[in-house]
Amino acid sequence: MNITKEQVLAALRHVDDPDLKKDLVSLNMIEDVEIAGQTVKFKIVLTTPACPMKNLIQSDCIKAIHQHISPDVVVEAELTSRVTTQRKKAETMMAGVKNIIAVSSGKGGVGKSTVAANLAVALAKTGARTGLLDADIYGPSAPLMFGLTNQHPTTTKKDGRDLIVPLTQYGVKVLSIGFFVDPNKALVWRGPMASNALTQLFTESEWGELDYVVIDMPPGTGDIHLTLVQQLPVTGVAIVSTPQEVALADARKALDMYTTDKINVPVLGLVENMSYFTPAELPDNRYYIFGKEGGRKWAEEAGIPLLGEIPLVQAVCESGDNGRPVVLDTESPVAKAFDRLAANVAQQIALRNANMPPTRIVEIDPETVK
Repeated sequence: MNITKEQVLAALRHVDDPDLKKDLVSLNMIEDVEIAGQTVKFKIVLTTPACPMKNLIQSDCIKAIHQHISPDVVVEAELTSRVTTQRKKAETMMAGVKNIIAVSSGKGGVGKSTVAANLAVALAKTGARTGLLDADIYGPSAPLMFGLTNQHPTTTKKDGRDLIVPLTQYGVKVLSIGFFVDPNKALVWRGPMASNALTQLFTESEWGELDYVVIDMPPGTGDIHLTLVQQLPVTGVAIVSTPQEVALADARKALDMYTTDKINVPVLGLVENMSYFTPAELPDNRYYIFGKEGGRKWAEEAGIPLLGEIPLVQAVCESGDNGRPVVLDTESPVAKAFDRLAANVAQQIALRNANMPPTRIVEIDPETVK
């Protein structure tokens, strides 16, 4: 039996992307079809290397060839990826970055910086080109959490300008105001000074070509957040909270800020941090110290996805203090939770890019936001 490329593509039209609800051929996700006798080779181009459905898609493609052509065909379906974006090519600020993810919280103390750091490393582990911008101006923690305390970025000359080159650690490009200030002294800055410092990190840095940049935002809803959405076209926001009602009340305010008509930034979903406590000696036990499933219930009420439930374990604190994010310990339950978080965030970004218009900079009338 002579197999043709047309037969292969016709068979693969029976395979839908589980999220986008269209067949892989129509989505241009099948490339480099090769046929040699009874062997068929092709590439499946995913929208992200962190795709949580990649094994299912690969299996469905092999089944489709066997079902619609012949069960005797040898199928070699290679998985690759091309991260999608809705950023406009004309944009100059962080121009090589495909997707900008803001990690935000309504209040401090919910582990936002820990989530941001581990999310960035988890995305990098999948093969995605990833960066982390520590925008928590008053409490920068990225230098400590990445083991880069007392390190200083270099500069490079580009188009006659001196640009800051982020440091690289664990496969992630990292930039923080903490690289430029004394870590033992408080930053006593008024709002405009902090906003100007953040703008410099946006405009005077050289990130290169990246699939994702995770931005660790300061807690609350204030000047820094407005500066971000006015300067950068944010792909989407992940909101971090603990399960307790007092934290969720502030998370609601963060959601309201990003979804108000004046700002209207897509919300990727909620991350419930410190979901439950699991002691190292009893890894199968769960103790719901801050309440059970508060984040899940609120996410359902708000109509946003629950991106992840991160357990409270001692290793998270120790890894942050030691400068090695816990997600690097691939066998630990909390590392697997962060890996699932990264897959879900990447999935939501792919859906956002497929179903929503290009990201834009928010234009805010200063008289309407006080």
